[in-house]
Amino acid sequence: MLKNFHILIIGGDARYLEVINHLSNRGATVYVAGFDQLIFHQPNVHHAKLEKIDFDIIDAMLLPVSGTNSKGRIEATYAHDDIDLTKKMIAQTPTHCYICTGISNAFLDDATESANRKLVRLFARDDIAIYNSIPTAEGALMLAMEQTDVTIHGSQVMVLGFGRVGMTLARLFSTVGAHVRVCVRKAADIARISEMGLHPVLIKDLEQEIANTEVCINTIPHQIVDSKIISAMKKSSLIIDLASSPGGTDFTFADQQGIKNIHALGLPGKVAPKTAGNIIADIFTKVISE
Repeated sequence: MLKNFHILIIGGDARYLEVINHLSNRGATVYVAGFDQLIFHQPNVHHAKLEKIDFDIIDAMLLPVSGTNSKGRIEATYAHDDIDLTKKMIAQTPTHCYICTGISNAFLDDATESANRKLVRLFARDDIAIYNSIPTAEGALMLAMEQTDVTIHGSQVMVLGFGRVGMTLARLFSTVGAHVRVCVRKAADIARISEMGLHPVLIKDLEQEIANTEVCINTIPHQIVDSKIISAMKKSSLIIDLASSPGGTDFTFADQQGIKNIHALGLPGKVAPKTAGNIIADIFTKVISE
């Protein structure tokens, strides 16, 4: 239970509505900034303006998945205006206060370090990344089904990368009958891919191996689907890039070549906001309760 916790949630998308419900149901006093367009019926959920918040009672602060911009501005999906978080506000929190965000940047790193506050990058944690890989993979499958004119069963699918998301992608697409190849560098990954009954491809061989691919899904956060790789692809191919901005694909060149491409960011929040919100809520609760 979180009965004695005072938690400030600033901004956030549909996932954060589940987080608010989760925390309020566990007894926390929840202050929400950037949700002006919504009405909350729980008596322990309170609308708040940052300039009027008593920061010295806040035990934990939760920022959106995208964090802030370089000046501390926070996107507020459910308000008319975005919100400005300042370094002074963070410094006014008690010393035990957790500052939790999806991802961080120089502003948050500096603000929390200067105030000697604990900064938690939720999306850098293995547990949340693995849980989130499930709706991410399902979202990628949905896009592949929508954007191609053939069944995924029997299709030639190339997954680039075999990390937390890549492994789930490979497993899911294989389960629905795709012929899955996975492009990697490490010998250990090659062994695991083979053990799973899939076909490993070395990155150095990607240009040759990509030729008959119908769906290429990238998870590698640097440009790997470059002009050489795209030139070797069929015009009917589909590229789904899941890597954080700026992605791992030369999108401009793909457009020039007439190859359909999608930079599919934030899939968990788009295809399964309730599940994705519960994942964030569970891990956030674990962090602040430890």
